Amino acid sequence: MECRTCAIADAEADTPRGSIVTAARRGTGVSYAGLSKLLVVPDGFEAPRVLTHGDLTARPLSRECLADDVRAINADRELINATRGGGWPDGPTSEEDDYIDLVWHEGEWKENKSFSYVLETPTLGYVGCAYLYPLGVRQELSEELAAYDVDVSWWVTTEAYEQGLYEVVHEALEKWVPAHYPFRRPHFSNVELP
Repeated sequence: MECRTCAIADAEADTPRGSIVTAARRGTGVSYAGLSKLLVVPDGFEAPRVLTHGDLTARPLSRECLADDVRAINADRELINATRGGGWPDGPTSEEDDYIDLVWHEGEWKENKSFSYVLETPTLGYVGCAYLYPLGVRQELSEELAAYDVDVSWWVTTEAYEQGLYEVVHEALEKWVPAHYPFRRPHFSNVELP
C-alpha cells in the first residue's frame, strides 16, 4: 500500500518547498484528503531534550511518565477536549493503552517524525504535554494548512490551568519552536488559544 504521507515527502523532495500549495493554486487537482505533511528537519537534527521557560520545563514524553500521564489524562479529559480539541481522549485510558502510546511517541522522536514533551514545574510536578506533529494528523490537511510546517498543540491539568499555566505553555511554545527547531511557520491547532 502506498503511504500518502510519503508520497507528499517524495514529491516535495524533487521540487521547491511549498510545491504542493503551488500545484493546488495552479489547479492541478491536488487532493489533500487523507494526507499529512511530514516534518522537515535537516540531516542529523537532534531535538532539544530539555526546554525551560521560567519555572516550566519540557522533556521528552516517555514510558517513564506512564503513571503521571494516565492519572492526568483520566482526571482532565474534559479540559483536554475543551482546550486542545481533536477528539482525544475519547474516554478513560488504561496503563496498557497509554504505555503503547508512549512507546509510539518515543519511536516518532527517534525518527524525527514528531516531538512530544511532558511539561513540569517544581511546585506541581507533571502539568501536561506539548506536541509538535506533522500537519494533517490532528485535523484534515488543506491548502491553507499545507502552508505551515508544524502542528503545535498542548494541554495542561486542571490545577495548572487554574494557575494560568495554559497561557504560559503557549508563550513558551511560541519561543521554543522557532528558537530550537527548523520550523518557521508553526500552526497552533488548539481550539482554545490564549
